[in-house]
Amino acid sequence: MHSTAQDLYTLPLMDLLFRAQSVHRQNFDPNRIQCAKLLSIKTGGCGEDCAYCAQSRRNGATLPAAKLLEVQKVLAEAQKAKEAGATRYCMGAAWRSPKDRDMPAVLAMVEGVKALGLETCMTLGMLDDRQVRQLKAAGLDYYNHNIDTSERFYPSVISTHSFADRLDTLDRVRAAGINVCSGGIVGMGETAEDRISMLQTLADLPEPPQSVPINMLMPMADTPLADAAPLDPIEMVRTIATARILMPKSYVRLSAGRSAMSDELQAMCFFAGANSIFVGDTLLTAENPDDSADARLFAKLGLRPEAPRPCGDAA
Repeated sequence: MHSTAQDLYTLPLMDLLFRAQSVHRQNFDPNRIQCAKLLSIKTGGCGEDCAYCAQSRRNGATLPAAKLLEVQKVLAEAQKAKEAGATRYCMGAAWRSPKDRDMPAVLAMVEGVKALGLETCMTLGMLDDRQVRQLKAAGLDYYNHNIDTSERFYPSVISTHSFADRLDTLDRVRAAGINVCSGGIVGMGETAEDRISMLQTLADLPEPPQSVPINMLMPMADTPLADAAPLDPIEMVRTIATARILMPKSYVRLSAGRSAMSDELQAMCFFAGANSIFVGDTLLTAENPDDSADARLFAKLGLRPEAPRPCGDAA
C-alpha cells in the first residue's frame, strides 16, 4: 500500500524510525555520511523578502551587500574543502536570479570546481531556460532551489515570489538533466501539517529531488523570524524519517541548525535516514559545527565520510 506523508509522519515514533532505517539500509550504507561544503559566493543585498534570511535588504536584515567573489578565490576554497574531505562543493549567491553579466564567472566556478574532482552544486535563485542550459553545458551536477515550506504557509514567509515560481525553476532544472537539490526549513512557525505537505510536494515531483536538505531554522538577528520559538526536536526527527521513506534513493541532508543540536539529536537524525551534512564552521551566514566537532561525533557514532564518486557520477 502506498503510504502518504501524513500516514508516515504520524506513526508512533519507534515504528517510524524502524521503517526509515529499514528503507535507508536498502539504499545506502548506514554508516557512511556524505560531506558537502557550502560557500557564499555573493553575500547580502538580496531583493527578496524571505523572513528567515539575513541576506535580504527588504526584511529588516542589516547584513551589508558584497560583490561576487573572484573565481580564483572560490577555487582556492574548493581545494581546501576537498583536502578536508568534502566530496560535494555547494556555492550560493544572494540573488533573486543571476544577471547575464554574472554568468561567465559563475560558469567558470562550476568548471573549475568540477575539474578538482568535486561534485558541483549551485543555488542562484530563479533561472530562465538559457541560464539552465549554460549551467548544464558547464557541467553543473546539482542545482539547489528549496521549496522552503508548504504551499499554504509559503506566503507567510515570502511575498516577493510564489510557491509556483519555485516549482517552475525546479522543472527547468530537471528538464535540462541537472540533478535537483530541494528541501525546506522547519521551525518557522509552521504546523506539522505544513511540514507533511512540504514533504509530500517534494515526493510527488515528476522525479523526487536527488538531494533533500532539511534545515532547522537558525533565527537570525533583525529578521522577522528572529524570535521564532524553537522547534520540538522530535519534530525534526519525524521530518527526516518521513523524507527518507518517501524518497528512498535521495540523499537527505541534515543541514542548517546542527550547531544547536545535541550529539544525541544528530544521532537520531542519522538513524532516521539523514546521510549528508555540511562540513566547515560556516553556512552562508550562519554557524555550523567545526571539523573537529564533526570528527568527534563521527568517531563516537562509528560513522565515516562517504568516499568520492567518479567525476560526473552524481547521484
